[in-house]
Amino acid sequence: MDAEKRLKNGLLFAPGDSSLREMKRKAHNLNLDYNRTYEDEVEKRAEILRSLLGSLGEGSFLQGPVTFHYGVHTSIGKGCFINFNITIQDDASVEIGDNCNLGPNVTIVTPVHPMLASERHLMLDENGVPGHFCYARPVKIGHDCWIGANVVVCPGVTIGENCVIGAGSVVTKDIPAGSFAAGNPCRVIRPITEADSMAHFPERLGGYGVMVQDFAENTEQITGQGTL
Repeated sequence: MDAEKRLKNGLLFAPGDSSLREMKRKAHNLNLDYNRTYEDEVEKRAEILRSLLGSLGEGSFLQGPVTFHYGVHTSIGKGCFINFNITIQDDASVEIGDNCNLGPNVTIVTPVHPMLASERHLMLDENGVPGHFCYARPVKIGHDCWIGANVVVCPGVTIGENCVIGAGSVVTKDIPAGSFAAGNPCRVIRPITEADSMAHFPERLGGYGVMVQDFAENTEQITGQGTL
């Protein structure tokens, strides 16, 4: 089994394998290309991302600078906004759903190294040849999530749809859909409910209105002055 298949199957693999190193070199060069562009070089940026990422949905925007380890192992849905200094170490797959917002300095990591120092130094492959090995666990972020500034998402984590992860959190375990979670380690603080609607904070609206999908699946327009 080659290194890429071992990686995808969650098995120990050699990060120094020549085929993996070539994938990473390509991604690292494309990172630099993207980070040298101006924000208004829309077509040039889009072309680089098409070469860099596994997939990128329509209307998604990456502010840059960006750092992807492989790039091709990452898929980003439509309508996402990803702020400054995103780092995705996508040895295993990273899936980001539609309409997600990621704040500055978000880091997503998938590789896992052995706990024992001796095993981090050397282990044996299937032929008894010593080498440096690790494994990786995929990360998935559901649709309509807001990931705050400086959040770290650790290997193997799934964040459900419609979640908010507070700034500075270190997410080590799965977060159920519809949750506000924060902290280090990140934990669920409470469910997100209709009471969190901006409609209940007229002092923040300043005359603006919000479209609210209520929990009975009825849509109504609400402003700071009440329901219209």
